Amino acid sequence: MDPLPADKDVETHFFTLFKLAEMGARDRTIKISTKFLAEKMGLSQQTISRRLIELEKKGLIQKTVTRDGCLISITKQGENQLKKVHAALSTVFEQKRPVSVTIEGTVFSGLGEGAYYVTRPHYRKQFIQKLGFDPYPGTLNIKLTNELDLKMRRELDAYDGIMIEGYTNQDRTYGAGKCFKATINNREKGAVVIALRTHYDSSVIEILAPTNLRKRLGLKDGNKVKLEVCLTEP
Repeated sequence: MDPLPADKDVETHFFTLFKLAEMGARDRTIKISTKFLAEKMGLSQQTISRRLIELEKKGLIQKTVTRDGCLISITKQGENQLKKVHAALSTVFEQKRPVSVTIEGTVFSGLGEGAYYVTRPHYRKQFIQKLGFDPYPGTLNIKLTNELDLKMRRELDAYDGIMIEGYTNQDRTYGAGKCFKATINNREKGAVVIALRTHYDSSVIEILAPTNLRKRLGLKDGNKVKLEVCLTEP
């Protein structure tokens, strides 16, 4: 079964069909005036009359005109069209999100600003409480060049992550951000940190860890690094 109606005219009039179903026309024959239906849908009476005629021609409803209004029921074909839309919406809203994503990039020397932010007491306290480790005073920076890795990085923006609250002191405002726990090169535990007031764009990922990852993993500029980024809290 196609997830959505193939007939574009049916798609155009779907909401009329849906409103009729909402009013009970899927289970029984209902009596309704075009004026009442038009008011319910915020459309003109002429538009509603035209849509009902078109839905009837397509076999999606049965309609009988009386002095008091129209007797309308949704046909089996009309019900099938509603079920197709329901199936499509279920796919969108009920699909399971992945538990983690894998991202690869190349190590490079950053601007040194990571050490500054990581050591701010307000941030550091949250890292310890929320990530479960006291981060090394600095971040490992990796550059993404592959389009798939860039896509995976952009997808992180759609997830809540672990929120890191910003703050303001007498000198300036420090922005908020979020983290995702991660495993680096299948060995070391750490976290990807996003938007703690950075000069980098989304092609760069900054990584926190309880140790100096360059020394721990023997990394130099230009080395490849693989991240398994956890999208949900373990």
